This record gives sequence, structure tokens and C-alpha cells, in this order.
Amino acid sequence: MTATAAGSVAGTTASTHEARLDAAREGLARHDAAALLIGVGSDLRYLTGHVAHPMERLTMLVLPATGTPAIVVPRLEAMAAAASPAGAAGLVEVVPWDETDDAYGIVAARISRGDGNGRTGRLLVDGSLWAMHVLELQRALPGRVFGLATEVIRDLRIVKQPDEIEHLRAAAHAADRALDQIAHGRLIGRTEADVSREIGERLVAEGHQFAQFAIVASGPNSASPHHHASERVIQAGEPIVFDIGGTLGAYMSDMTRTVWVTGGDPAKGPTDEFRTVHGLVRKANADATAAVAPGAACEQLDEVARRVIREGGYGDAFIHRLGHGIGMDGHEDPYLVADSPDTLSQGMAFSIEPGIYLQGKFGVRIEDIVVCGPTGPDVLNEATRELLVVDG
Repeated sequence: MTATAAGSVAGTTASTHEARLDAAREGLARHDAAALLIGVGSDLRYLTGHVAHPMERLTMLVLPATGTPAIVVPRLEAMAAAASPAGAAGLVEVVPWDETDDAYGIVAARISRGDGNGRTGRLLVDGSLWAMHVLELQRALPGRVFGLATEVIRDLRIVKQPDEIEHLRAAAHAADRALDQIAHGRLIGRTEADVSREIGERLVAEGHQFAQFAIVASGPNSASPHHHASERVIQAGEPIVFDIGGTLGAYMSDMTRTVWVTGGDPAKGPTDEFRTVHGLVRKANADATAAVAPGAACEQLDEVARRVIREGGYGDAFIHRLGHGIGMDGHEDPYLVADSPDTLSQGMAFSIEPGIYLQGKFGVRIEDIVVCGPTGPDVLNEATRELLVVDG
């Protein structure tokens, strides 16, 4: 039997989930759809507060355009679903199924109860739902047209409410503290993997429930943006890119800083080129952050940062978008990229993380989480963005 991490989202109330469920139902009407079908993941947590483990047994919120919403859940997890904020308040009916039941048939029956009102019959499933579940739903609901729940959920989640922003701020500050401790601790002579493990421990010690990732990319490895911490031993006279994050109170942290380790030897300090590159990335981060305001185009923010790096002579070395939205998921809307159609609204939260990557030499990235405030940026991370040179 697989253990299940069941529970509820810290800090949320029944009234919060009631408002979210009502807003989702209104979204169904706007998009002329019959039901939302939400599996295990952040959309389920957002709407109901129920936290469950993704597996082959189906757990699904069935939110019809009309009728009572239900969480269809394996019987062995029914108590946990009933204890969730939405379940405990009676906002959703908990419908257990046994091992020999057709869970997908139960979902189909719930939909038929609430379908109608001139709806087209489209069923919107969340994008993280496993293919095996989607195929079984299509079997149980032949002839129905399926779409993505993003049509409805995106508009609900893309703008964060004040309590969500404070969860993000707490997560960001905890990550700041963890990284400061690592950067000023022993680094030289240790493997990247060993330092990565310590980062995970420090994130949890600073309040995170989980450490989701801890990139430690030293020397030439720092030119790989998503480097996996390896057995390479960190040496004096080289940079380290730290990109760390995890979950605190159901909301994510995600920050990056690049430091230089000297081993206490002044002769092993940063090279002139590294100082130039770090300065360009720092300016790109600062200029893009300063451009944050309601109505600012996401693609324009990307261009602001890209222009700094391009004019500095390293345009081809900035090889990814400027940033991504963040909330219950590490990557969510909006995306700060050249072809984005989105503009910022107050309450949107996202990363600003320009970088320069010189293969075979080094890389530099500086990443903050920023919220679009009423008149400008609200930068959640407080760790220094200046070049940090440490003994290591």
C-alpha cells in the first residue's frame, strides 16, 4: 500500500474555498462548459484544500455547472477528503469508491446529474491529470468533448490575494535565510551534491515543508541553467550558481544567486570578465524589476532585461525567458517571454531571473520573486544582489 500525504492547505478557511468554488462555477458559465474535472494537484488544493498523493487510484473533484460538487475518492482516503476545508464545511460531497468499483463511471454519473442548462457538454480537465485517467474518462464519457481546466482556473489563480502574497513572502524570506547560511559556510572541498543536500535541510529548518530543488552549479557547470548537482568538488577561484526553492504553507519559493569562492586567497578572486557579466545580469534584473507595474506587457519586461545583456555584448548567452509565474506551483502563469500576450495586473507574482551562460567557462543568474503592486514592484526576496565574494 502506498502512503498518502493527505491533509489540507495551511491557513485556508472554508469561506475561502467557498468563494473559489463559486468563482470556478461562474467560469464554467462564461466558457459554456458542463463541468470541471480536477485531479490530484495544486488545482485541487486551491479549490478545496484537499491534499492527496497522485497515483493509479482516481481522486477527482467533479464540479458541475449545476448541482453539488463532489470529491470522488478511494475509500481509504475518504476520511482525509472529508477533513479538508471544503469537505468539513459541506461545500463538497465526499463520494468514496471501493477497489472493485468503476471510479470513472461514478464521475460520469455525477456529471450527468449536473449537466444541462443549455451547456455544450464540454468537460474541462486539469492539465496535470495523468493520461491513464484521461483515457478512462473518455471511455466512461463517450462522445463528450474534453478541454483544459486552464480556461477557468487560470483566471482564478493568476492574481494572488493578499494572504497568498504573504505566504509567498514568508517562503521567499525563508529561502533568503537558507541561502545566506550556505553561502557563508564551508563550500570548498565539498561536492555539489553534498552542498545541495544541506540546502534542502536548511530550507526545511527555515520553515519549508519540502525542499523541491537545490541547484548547485560550480565552475563550468554554472553555464548549465538546470544543472543537476553532481559529485564535482568545489574549488577555490570559481563561481557557484545556487538556485533553490521549496514549499512553505502550500506556496513556493524560488531564488537564485551566484557567488564566487576564493578560499581566502586574494589571487583567486573574480576575473574581470566575471565581474562584467555579473554586473550586466544585476542591471538586467534591476531594470526589469523597475519596469513592473499594472498594465506592463510581460514581453516588454523580457525585452528590458534582454536589451541590457544584448547591448553588453552577451545577447546570445541569455538563453531562456526572463521569468515565470509562481504560487502553489513553481511554474505557472504569467510567463515573461517574448511572445506573451499577457499584461501585468496587481497581485500577479512571478520570477525575474536574467542570466548569462558561457559554455565551458561560467554562468551567472540572479533571480527574485516579484509581485506586481498597485503602482510598481513588490520584491519578495531580500538577499543581496551584489557580487558576493566569500572564502568558502
